[in-house]
Amino acid sequence: MNLLLAEVAQATQRLADAGVPSPRTDAEELAAFVHGVKRGELHTVKDADFDARYWEVVARREAREPLQHITGRAYFRYLELQVGPGVFVPRPETESVVGWAIDAVRAMDVVEPCIVDLCTGSGAIALALAQEVPRSRVHAVELSEDALRWTRRNMEGSRVELRQGDALTAFPDLDGQVDLVVSNPPYIPLTEWEYVAPEARDYDPELALFSGEDGLELIRGLERTAHRLLRPGGVVVVEHADTQGGQVPWIFAEDRGWTDAADHPDLNNRPRFATARKALP
Repeated sequence: MNLLLAEVAQATQRLADAGVPSPRTDAEELAAFVHGVKRGELHTVKDADFDARYWEVVARREAREPLQHITGRAYFRYLELQVGPGVFVPRPETESVVGWAIDAVRAMDVVEPCIVDLCTGSGAIALALAQEVPRSRVHAVELSEDALRWTRRNMEGSRVELRQGDALTAFPDLDGQVDLVVSNPPYIPLTEWEYVAPEARDYDPELALFSGEDGLELIRGLERTAHRLLRPGGVVVVEHADTQGGQVPWIFAEDRGWTDAADHPDLNNRPRFATARKALP
């Protein structure tokens, strides 16, 4: 074992003691970041090239600063995104939301599907859809100027149309024309603030986390936005907390113009997102 791998082993124990959920992965990611190599290449770093700055970033992660804030990057499906203070860090569970959305769009057999991403944040969902559904027309909206600084960086050179604005009133020019509306909105109840992981509570923007007493305030508003934007037969996909699985599909009720409202699990088999189809006239 070379010096770096020995230090990674020590860092793993420190991060585990600090309650970091994935201590080995994070210790290796930080080592790769500091030394400019891939995780699988850590064994190639010579002992003489060990960089003591490694322990500075380990200390930051030990204090529960998000790994992605330290490295400045987040991975989402096939994307590498720039992230940092002011923007919500995309989570792996959202990848299953995008996977379902891609399958739904492909099943529509529409030549150039129109897609809207509400509350885009880093742009992860919109960019993934644009990349994996090549002929799609993707539109995204974000309210926060702090988040938009990161969104614009990530979307530079992409074909996603980005706007700043309120998701509840966004894209009036697309009313009735959209094939898919997708959103990962804030959904944490204000009453659960103290139970949120430090990485999210202390570093992610509150605007991207909390939504009323039950966490469903914005989703209720987005239900009307989605209904306004979608064509008849169009589909909405909304992420929610794993404790809200029994509640969100009811927001997309038949008497509000929806059919086929259902919940879906993430890769851990926990309720993660709801879908519904705009009823035909």
